[in-house]
Amino acid sequence: METKLKRISEISQENPKEVFTSIGHLINEEMLRQCHKEMDKNKAAGLDGVNKDMYDENLDANLKRLEKALKQKSYRPQPVKRVHIPKDNGKTRPLGIAAYEDKLVQQALKKILEAVFEPKFYDCMFGFRPDRSCHDALKKLNTMIERNSTSYILDADIKGFFDNLDHKWLIKFVEVCIKDPNIIRLIKKFLKAGITEDGVYKETETGTAQGSGCSPILANIYMHYVLVLWFYKVVKPQFKGYCEIVVYADDFVCCFQYKHEAEQFYDLLKERFGKFGLELEDSKSRLIEFGRYAEVNRKSRGEGKPETFDFLGFTHYCSRSRKGYFRVKRKTSKKKFRAKLKLFTEWVKQNRTLRKKELIEKLNIKLSGYYRYYGITDNFTAMDKFWRKIVRAVFIWLNRRSQRKSYTWDRFYDMLKHYPIVRPKIYVNIYEI
Repeated sequence: METKLKRISEISQENPKEVFTSIGHLINEEMLRQCHKEMDKNKAAGLDGVNKDMYDENLDANLKRLEKALKQKSYRPQPVKRVHIPKDNGKTRPLGIAAYEDKLVQQALKKILEAVFEPKFYDCMFGFRPDRSCHDALKKLNTMIERNSTSYILDADIKGFFDNLDHKWLIKFVEVCIKDPNIIRLIKKFLKAGITEDGVYKETETGTAQGSGCSPILANIYMHYVLVLWFYKVVKPQFKGYCEIVVYADDFVCCFQYKHEAEQFYDLLKERFGKFGLELEDSKSRLIEFGRYAEVNRKSRGEGKPETFDFLGFTHYCSRSRKGYFRVKRKTSKKKFRAKLKLFTEWVKQNRTLRKKELIEKLNIKLSGYYRYYGITDNFTAMDKFWRKIVRAVFIWLNRRSQRKSYTWDRFYDMLKHYPIVRPKIYVNIYEI
């Protein structure tokens, strides 16, 4: 199966105008079995309450029945169960949990869509793509600013991107490369499956549920045609100055050499998005002067230091190297810092009754994950501050395990010698590409 998908990917790359008309048959028992093996058994169950272990009890019969339903076109995905998870800003993010059998079909569909569309995506796109990460996007952005003539940054935010994808346009975008009616029918069924929230069913006329297996690739296809392809084929050839873009899912940053071209693009972007059912969040989208000449230019106008912008959890700011050369540096954004600190502190509070060794071991696992994301060039100071606040939180909540105060600071530091809280370190060099 992997060989067939690889061949589809090669054809898509070698022949950009190739249209695939017969690939739906690849979603067969063999592929569905592979998807079952890859499925995380700890994922939450959908409306039917079935998880991986339960489905595995009668796997052969289940897969044969599912394959038969797909071939006979009688397969109907169940509505997605919607839950809300907390966001860093205190609000919640809707997350869709599909039924287990639907997860298998979506995973298979994702494999086919990726084989066709991955070769067509531009290098500036990083979200939900194989062998690409947030750190790769940050490295790309760093190069765009430091090694090119960037003087202005458009930091844009799309309002409710996943909830507002236009189904008709999305199908049209898929049909640019895939005309297999079986694939198109499946995508339409998933888009129109509906959601249930608190036991109430709602139809889905727009959008794709975050959390579903094929939602990320469908979102990338939408961004490819609405933003990225338009940027490179229509906008960039019109501009005389340097301009470039980096995209991570629905989050993107644009760099420009000239202010008037940046302003022109901003106006064009609003018009472009409106055509496809999208809208910029004006309160979170802004054009700022940023780059190697920003400090001097703003100082000459009496406007103070260059503004900063946030991207992928980091605040980017203009600075200098030790030798005095221009550098873009980044630190954990205040919003992310406060939100993560709150989550960690709450976790310590909830788990303070654990044995000291177990508490510190589990805390260190969580901290290591935090460091691996935020442990990037120039961000050690912010991570060290985070570590110190976590140490203080542990001290406070260990002392609240009983009415008697368990530790003085001296005794607490002696305890940390035996059960040390892992310290931060830099894992990612922004200049290693």
